[in-house]
Amino acid sequence: MNALSSVESTALAAADVQLLDTERQPCEVWTRVMGYHRPVASFNVGKQGEHNERQFFCEQSC
Repeated sequence: MNALSSVESTALAAADVQLLDTERQPCEVWTRVMGYHRPVASFNVGKQGEHNERQFFCEQSC
């Protein structure tokens, strides 16, 4: 039972790929605001600052 499935072998092959910083592209982050999903990049400077200050909820620490 040591045979890897095709999904596992593909995942392992993908893990070996190393990209240079020049080959990477920025990830577009979206968030929900007032019932709409909007890209964070379209926020004004103040709203982007508020988004960066957000803290994630961690149930274990409550």
